[in-house]
Amino acid sequence: MFDELSQRFEDAVKNLRGQGAISESNIDGALKDVRRALLEADVSLPVVKEFVEEVRKKALGAEVVRGISPDQKFIQVVHEQLVDTMGGENAPLAEGGKPGEPTVVLMAGLQGAGKTTATAKLGLHLKEKGRKALLVGADVYRPAAIDQLNTLGGQIGVEVFSLGTEAKPEDIAAAGIAKGKSEGFDVVLVDTAGRLQIDQSMMEEMVRIREAVQPDEVLLVVDSMIGQEAADLTRAFHEQVGITGAVLTKLDGDSRGGAALSIRKVSGAPIKFIGTGEKVEALQPFHPERMASRILGMGDVLTLVEKAQKEVELADVARMQQKLQEATFDFSDFVQQMRLIKRMGSLGGLMKLIPGMNKIDDGMLKQGEEQLKKIEAMIGSMTQAERENPDLLASSPSRRRRIASGSGHAPADVDKVLADFQKMRGFMQQMTRGGMPGMPGMGGFPGMGGMPGMGGMPGFPGGMPGMGGMPGGGRGRGGGGSPKAPKPAKKRKGFGDL
Repeated sequence: MFDELSQRFEDAVKNLRGQGAISESNIDGALKDVRRALLEADVSLPVVKEFVEEVRKKALGAEVVRGISPDQKFIQVVHEQLVDTMGGENAPLAEGGKPGEPTVVLMAGLQGAGKTTATAKLGLHLKEKGRKALLVGADVYRPAAIDQLNTLGGQIGVEVFSLGTEAKPEDIAAAGIAKGKSEGFDVVLVDTAGRLQIDQSMMEEMVRIREAVQPDEVLLVVDSMIGQEAADLTRAFHEQVGITGAVLTKLDGDSRGGAALSIRKVSGAPIKFIGTGEKVEALQPFHPERMASRILGMGDVLTLVEKAQKEVELADVARMQQKLQEATFDFSDFVQQMRLIKRMGSLGGLMKLIPGMNKIDDGMLKQGEEQLKKIEAMIGSMTQAERENPDLLASSPSRRRRIASGSGHAPADVDKVLADFQKMRGFMQQMTRGGMPGMPGMGGFPGMGGMPGMGGMPGFPGGMPGMGGMPGGGRGRGGGGSPKAPKPAKKRKGFGDL
């Protein structure tokens, strides 16, 4: 979602390239681009004014040390101001006030912001952290809201409590808290009703619920697609209900990102979580520094590593590394790695977390995802023996023709995938023997060592079979014939070209 904002910031930096120092004369053009970037991203106007003035003051007063160019120093100042604007550091969910009592979280927001789904996502997040959560359905107005919460709770294995649609919301919330206390729940999440727009009756109801349950947290669920309206919404809820934090949803959509920069400045309350997709697992703690890096096109490696660690067992990492060292990595392992990537999110979403990958064309990423599906179809047409021993295919054109027919592709496509796979396997063997400190699995990230591909992308060495169109990807050979194993590559001295 930050692609356009990132490009605008890059344009701003160009004004300072080749300059000897940051001065009044050359910073004006850069700041105009920054202002335009923020306004086009739907950042609230008062926040834009304050942001630009702070950047001006800090940049003009900054000492540009030897070896650091003015444009690099300007990026540093903008990054620091972005972090400060969004809250400085991650704000964790509050713990319960009294020993033995659950933490009570009230979920508020407008209808359509994804509040009920966010409640379930937060319940799953807490469950994965080892906490026992109870979901309370207190939205008695929206049709099927309680049914939706029950369905989501069943999917994630988190208990849901409600008294139906006839009871008062504050009575449902109070009863849910009582159940949480008596049955030893760590956290009680109360899903409240929303409206299509802010109205006084909605606010009065929220105040009644808050007084009834005395929550530790009041989290405002904000749709990131609403742009500058996020500031007005946040201000209204904070003044009348009093929020302690926000959950920003739909960050995987077409929003311009302005809400992320407005909420903290308007309310003083931090963004605590962000929703990054429709799946119930798609919720992440909000880290201002990481988000600032993504906005400036620097990637977010820490989030990528956390995603990998969440999905991968250390035993699988060790097993995969051994297979790479022995050059016994096979097509079954490749499918396993592709499915791991799918569990972590879309290919495009993951690539944007890698430094420098924000400029990859979305069309190219979509093409890459389609190519992965084709490769998986080809592997699905292989016998178990062929998956475990790719050399069987290298010596048998008839096997490759059968796989092509079974998967609906041309024999040349199968030949290319096999040739690229063999090249990748030899290269990965050399990489694992050479060693890459601190990167278990040898792919740059835990568990990703066997993922053949994403050539040209840090952390994804090798060449993705059949993905010659990707930057730096394996280009293999097309056409028929028996693909030959690659000659051993010369040992590389560095990883700058990966």
